[in-house]
Amino acid sequence: MTNPLYVAIDTPYLDDAVELTKRIKHHVGGVKLGLEFFCANGHHGVHEVQKLGLPIFLDLKLHDIPNTVAKAMQAINVLEPAIVTIHAAGGRAMMEDAKAAAGAHTKVVAVTVLTSLDDHDLSRVGVPDSPDSQVARLAALAQEAGLDGIVCSGHEVKAVKRLWKDGFFVVPGLRPEGGQSGDQKRTVTPRQARDDGASVLVVGRPITKAENPDEAARAIVGTL
Repeated sequence: MTNPLYVAIDTPYLDDAVELTKRIKHHVGGVKLGLEFFCANGHHGVHEVQKLGLPIFLDLKLHDIPNTVAKAMQAINVLEPAIVTIHAAGGRAMMEDAKAAAGAHTKVVAVTVLTSLDDHDLSRVGVPDSPDSQVARLAALAQEAGLDGIVCSGHEVKAVKRLWKDGFFVVPGLRPEGGQSGDQKRTVTPRQARDDGASVLVVGRPITKAENPDEAARAIVGTL
């Protein structure tokens, strides 16, 4: 992957998503379309963004019984996404079925611990371990299930990379040096994440909310 930077386009408005993609398309490796966009625009919206020629990361975080997730994966195969997310917490059988149902050229990656969660948040949902330990546990399960990789924060990617040397690691919640964290609790810079083994760097608001998104994207790529 020559350019690891994917921009998170989190909007329900198709025209805004298309316009933003046009502005940044020459300086990013792809775009991430998540639940907000997909629930509002469905397959049609994804097709419209695809026309601009960038790889699509479909961030749906599928999490249900194995049969349901497999059928959902089959339903989006026609979109030919480059990357699709599922939740590692769904278990090994669910992950195996998701991978088996995915398109041949789609990387299936499992979300481990959301970057909006910290130790206290995990404890409140019944996970007594630190994010590091929980990510390592779920990464091992994803690897056993035959997935391509995982989604984790920049705080965990270096350790996971040592254990899963050929894994595909998506790191969201990144903030340029001096940027605002917002609702993200475990952030690092794009350069640090890349140096520590990230395959894909996901950046949202520092680019999408910038006065000049194209310039913001170029500045981040320039640090890599």
